[in-house]
Amino acid sequence: MRPQLEVVERRGVHIVVATPGRLKDMLAKKKISLDACRYLMLDEADKLVDLGFEDDIREVFDHFKSQRQTLMFSATIPAKIQIFATSALVRPVTVSVGRVGAANLDVVQEIEYVKQEAKFVYLLECLQKTSPPVLIFCEKKADVDDIQDYLVLKGVEAAAIHGGKDQEDREYAISSFKSGRKDVLVATDVASKGLDFPEIKHVINYDVPAEIENYVHRIGRTGRRGKTGVATTFINKNQSETTLLDLKHLLQDAKQRILPVLAELNDSTMEEEAETIANASGVKSCAYCGGLGHRIRDCIKLEPHKSVAISNSRKDYFGSGGY
Repeated sequence: MRPQLEVVERRGVHIVVATPGRLKDMLAKKKISLDACRYLMLDEADKLVDLGFEDDIREVFDHFKSQRQTLMFSATIPAKIQIFATSALVRPVTVSVGRVGAANLDVVQEIEYVKQEAKFVYLLECLQKTSPPVLIFCEKKADVDDIQDYLVLKGVEAAAIHGGKDQEDREYAISSFKSGRKDVLVATDVASKGLDFPEIKHVINYDVPAEIENYVHRIGRTGRRGKTGVATTFINKNQSETTLLDLKHLLQDAKQRILPVLAELNDSTMEEEAETIANASGVKSCAYCGGLGHRIRDCIKLEPHKSVAISNSRKDYFGSGGY
């Protein structure tokens, strides 16, 4: 923090780019003042809220002494961020560019059913679909490292990036991939937002993310600036039916080919039991726990899972060392 404070105190700044935690810390220590600040921009606002930074952002809001203009940018605007915007902003206006929350129509989405033990071998086949550069996404940091080692062993120039790596290693991986020294970048969702790789021809999802919004962000790394791209996604029985249903609807919306295993999924399967109880009692029930009097979005039994998911996401984005 000391070098950052020296720049602020000695030279002054016109713009501050910060993570919520570091900015809140500097404001609390009165090292930075927002008295003269008139503009606040939140990039990937939905992810900040998902990661549990809503209270931190509201604390930053409290440090403004006069009227401000707040801008929130995101490729997906889920209900959570809409609620946050309504409560945190004054008469918010939504500006939509393109198809908000939907997949880019310039990306050809190919879904492949691949058994878990066959994924490594099939990766090499998928890499033949297009020329480099290729971006491979995984949910787990361990898978990122394993895939990089496997590809290097097979003679593929591959780099890796995830929240467990040092900042120096991350920057080297990104720069070598951008410069063309590495043909493949293997990454967690830390590379799905905020990084611009304009020339990517092919995105491979080694596994499907639990949140469909992350899938949209992932495949959005290709097909940029009017160019076309290819996105290949591996699915198998390890994915939940809810995730696969979301994927099916996204493919239908984008007029993409639907794999038979996805086409066979019944949209009403998850709600049938809940609706049966609701019809009998007149009370809506939860599709997750079956309890009466609340819906799945209000289910308290999901809270432990949400806390673990937020904790894991924070570690993956920022590592285990804080801000």
